[in-house]
Amino acid sequence: MARNSREQVLRLLRGEKIDYVPNFSGMGSITLHGLKQLGYRFNEVHVDARKMADAAASTHRHFGFESAIVPFDMGVEAEALGAEVKYYDKKDEDQIIYPVMSKKLAETVDELEIRIPENLAEAGRIPVVLEALRILKREVGDDVAVGSWVLGPFTELGQVVNLENLLKMSFKKQALVHKLLDDMVEYLSSLVALYVEAGADFITVREMGATSSILSPRMFEKLVLPHLQELFGRITVPTVLHICGNTNPIIHLMARSAANALSVDQLNDLARTRQELGDVVLLGNYNAFDTLCNGAPADVEQTIKEAIERGADGIWPGCDIWPTVPAENMQAMMEATRRYGLRP
Repeated sequence: MARNSREQVLRLLRGEKIDYVPNFSGMGSITLHGLKQLGYRFNEVHVDARKMADAAASTHRHFGFESAIVPFDMGVEAEALGAEVKYYDKKDEDQIIYPVMSKKLAETVDELEIRIPENLAEAGRIPVVLEALRILKREVGDDVAVGSWVLGPFTELGQVVNLENLLKMSFKKQALVHKLLDDMVEYLSSLVALYVEAGADFITVREMGATSSILSPRMFEKLVLPHLQELFGRITVPTVLHICGNTNPIIHLMARSAANALSVDQLNDLARTRQELGDVVLLGNYNAFDTLCNGAPADVEQTIKEAIERGADGIWPGCDIWPTVPAENMQAMMEATRRYGLRP
């Protein structure tokens, strides 16, 4: 790229005007195409820092994608707190099975106690992610934005305790849930500080457990928003808040979170959001599975064109890019972004 992609992406996230629409993500964005070029299997890249970094960088190297992001699965934070994660050691290089939670810390919020490990940098797979960030910063960090992400406090709480109980107790025992969310903010902010120290240029917080189909806007404002504000207030690099699903009912509340940018998925009415929020950095909002992975290149091009026309400041997926995405669709996406994303 003629322009320095890293600097442009970070300028955008800081709220500065840039002359084009970048195409990047703060969530998982590795491809099977890239893994095959590296000779890696999908199950290997979650536990090996070298392979994690190579996989994250490959989407930039092969397609010009404007970020390199680690980790790739949602178990890192919970595992470091003592929850158990199941890994799938599949030999089939085409099989995509993510690590999943196999045992939570507690069944009820009454039983749950969040204990931050004394040496957090050595807990669970955190050292793997930290080393992967250092490698990325060293090897591609001059050219492309290096990022990491954590689940939001409410969503992460649902990773370590029975989700049904959490939702029930969010109404019945709000004081207790608030206390646990305070503890989770302490944990997540400490973890993010390690990621930033290791080289993360920006941080995405994924609070999909608090989307409008799960919590009402009133409950989001009362229970979730204060803890997001506290978490974002502690992060020293540019930040993105991502919530999937139909977020139009809470988008005005998301804008109060103190995140530098907001990410929405394909269920959000992007034009309506742009009109409602005005000059907020807005990222979105293509369907990373149905369109990018399973659509035709022409479908991908049209979707990207529409996202730009409806007000996206950056092209960004509605969720993780599914690794089996065809190379021709990745190429079509990047070409469409360049074609339609130049600013006057």
